[in-house]
Amino acid sequence: MAGSGNSSSEFAELDDLSAAAYGAAVEFGRFDRADIAERLSLTTPEVDRVEHVLRLLHLLQPMPGDPDVLVPVGPDVAAADLVGSAEHQIRDLQQAVTDVRSKLLSLMPRYFEGRRMRNRLEAFDVISDKDTIQSMINHLTQQCRKELLTVQPGGARSSPSLASARQRALNTLDRGVRIRTIYQHTARSDLATRAYVRDISAEGAEVRTADELIDRMIIYDRETVFLPERKSASKTPGAAIVREPTLVAFLCAVFEHLWDGATPFNPDSQSTSSGTDDLRASIIRLMAKGYKDEMVARRLGMSVRTCRRHISEITEQLEATSRFQAGFNVALSGMLDQFGLKE
Repeated sequence: MAGSGNSSSEFAELDDLSAAAYGAAVEFGRFDRADIAERLSLTTPEVDRVEHVLRLLHLLQPMPGDPDVLVPVGPDVAAADLVGSAEHQIRDLQQAVTDVRSKLLSLMPRYFEGRRMRNRLEAFDVISDKDTIQSMINHLTQQCRKELLTVQPGGARSSPSLASARQRALNTLDRGVRIRTIYQHTARSDLATRAYVRDISAEGAEVRTADELIDRMIIYDRETVFLPERKSASKTPGAAIVREPTLVAFLCAVFEHLWDGATPFNPDSQSTSSGTDDLRASIIRLMAKGYKDEMVARRLGMSVRTCRRHISEITEQLEATSRFQAGFNVALSGMLDQFGLKE
C-alpha cells in the first residue's frame, strides 16, 4: 500500500498460534524469541513464522532508538497503521467516482435535447425483425397517454390475436386512454370479433366499420404512427415508425376522414342488414368497375370464396347469366344511384 510498502496480498491472517505469541509479547513487554519459544513450545521455524505474521499485521514494531527490539503495539494502532493508507485510497476513489458521475450526469439535458432534435430529423424508423416490431407495439401502447387510433383492414382477425389485443386494449382503457378502431364490414359477421368489440366497447372503446380501408395504421397520442413497410418480394415486410409532426398530422386527418365515413359497430345489434347492404353496395361498385373476384375480395377484406358467394347472389338478383352481364345490368338498373355509388 502507498506509504507503507505493503500490498493487499500482505494482509496476513491472524491464526491462533500468532495470537498466542502476541499475547505473550504484550505480557513480557517485547517480542523475545527465546521466551516465546519456551512459553509456547515452538521450534525456531515456528517462531520465525509467527514473528513474520505479527510484523505484517503491524502488531510488532521496532522500538524507537533500538530497531533490533520488537515491541507489541495496541490492535487499534496497528489497524490504523495497516489499513490507513488503503482507507485513504478508497476515499479518494469514492470521491473520484462521485466527481465523474456528477460531470457525466450534467450532460443529461444536452443528451435529451440532442435526442429530441435527432428524432425530429429522423422522421422514420424502419424495423424488419418481427419480435422487435411486437416489442415496439407493446412499448408504444404502454406509453400511450391520451388517445389510440387504429385502422385494421383485412376482415376478421384470428382468435389468438384478438385474445392478446383484448387484454392490451382493456389495460389501455383502464389508464383513461380513448380508443377508436376501424374494421372492414366483413368483420361484423365474425363471432370472435363481435365478442372482442363487445368487451372493449363496454369499457368505453369506439368501433366502426367501412367497406374499404387503407393499410393497417396505429396512431399513438397523435405523435407517433405505426405503419406496415412496403411489401417486397425479396423480404418479409417490416414496419415503419413515423414521428415527423407534419406527416403524423396528415395521417391523423386520414383517420378522421375514414372514421367520419364509417358505420358504428354495435355487436349486440340483432340486425346485420345495414352491414350486409353496405358490403353488397361495395361489391356492386367494384364489379361495375370491372374488378376480378380476387381483387374485390382483397379490397373488401374477405376470402375469394365468400366474395364469389356474394357475387353469385347479386348475379341471381340481377337475373344475369354471367359476371359481365351482371355488371352491365347493374349500370342499367340504376343500382349505382340507389346505393349512392355513381361516379
